[in-house]
Amino acid sequence: MAIFLSLRNYKHFMATMLLLLLGVLMPLLKTTDGQSIGVCYGKDGNNLPPEQDVINLYNSKGIGKMRIYSPDPKTLQALKGTNIEIILDVPRDDLQSLASDPAVAAAWVQTNIQAYADVKFKYISVGNEVDPNTDTSQYTGYVLLAMQNIHSAIVSAGLQDQIRVSTATYTGLLENTYPPSQGAFKGNVRSYIDPIIGFLVQHNLPLLVNVYPYFAYAGDTQIPLEYALFTAPSPVVTDPDRNLQYKNLFDALLDSHYAALEKAGGPNVGIVVSESGWPSEGGTGASMDNAGMYYKNLINHVKGVSGTPRKPNKALEAFLFAMFDENSKHGAETERHFGLFTPNQQSKYEITFN
Repeated sequence: MAIFLSLRNYKHFMATMLLLLLGVLMPLLKTTDGQSIGVCYGKDGNNLPPEQDVINLYNSKGIGKMRIYSPDPKTLQALKGTNIEIILDVPRDDLQSLASDPAVAAAWVQTNIQAYADVKFKYISVGNEVDPNTDTSQYTGYVLLAMQNIHSAIVSAGLQDQIRVSTATYTGLLENTYPPSQGAFKGNVRSYIDPIIGFLVQHNLPLLVNVYPYFAYAGDTQIPLEYALFTAPSPVVTDPDRNLQYKNLFDALLDSHYAALEKAGGPNVGIVVSESGWPSEGGTGASMDNAGMYYKNLINHVKGVSGTPRKPNKALEAFLFAMFDENSKHGAETERHFGLFTPNQQSKYEITFN
């Protein structure tokens, strides 16, 4: 009997200690999981603050993730010793050399990754929005080969469990997004994108996707503004496939990409939203009020749900575009007004990030 009581007391003690331990660890786990929002740091401006000031701003605002579009040494130096997780882009102009020679890829990884051992690289995006149907078509033959060579270099460096290699695509590669279950890649991009998806499947890697409800809304004003801004009070779209209901365009576009991946042999490939934003001026629906509403609601949506209607158990990870208004960007006027902050580091909107 004495032994039985001792064992029972021991089990009670261990159960109590386990509960106490969980009480200590759960807030830490939530903090880690809560870092689901990042912000893209573009530098196409002639009036932007110094790199160290930018990193300080990320830290002061609690922004735990950053996307940068080239391995800029000043930015990487400023990131040393921080806990900011990074998407590092391989610029398009580097793709040919990286695709042609594994030694060049190994040197690229050594110079831009291994030399910054105390920077928290999470993803490498090998190219951004390369599309066989646009003026980026010249790069399509290099993306997969460059991905393979960069990935091999990452494996050789022993960093494959820390850094995941992918490429960033966008909705322009899809031929249909409505309803979301009908999402499919255009027929003339399949020879480009299918082998990339096969590579992602082989190595259990995600696809990076730039998702912009703004451009969908601006191109089709039949789309309700509230649907694009996450403010619809009830479902706007019901997909006949499994009767899935959509209250916002962001989820619909994201699920269109998931449906396209399924049709292209990647049903289990995850998606990281590598860009999403709304301009404050310069075009249809572009205003401070709409942009502030979009960013605020996107942040709350990503933090508050466990997935999309089609992928309800896949946690969302999204990078807002962009940190600053960039006055040197080319293209439509809207391109220069996606910033969350002005170049003098003043917040344009009343939002919190994490």
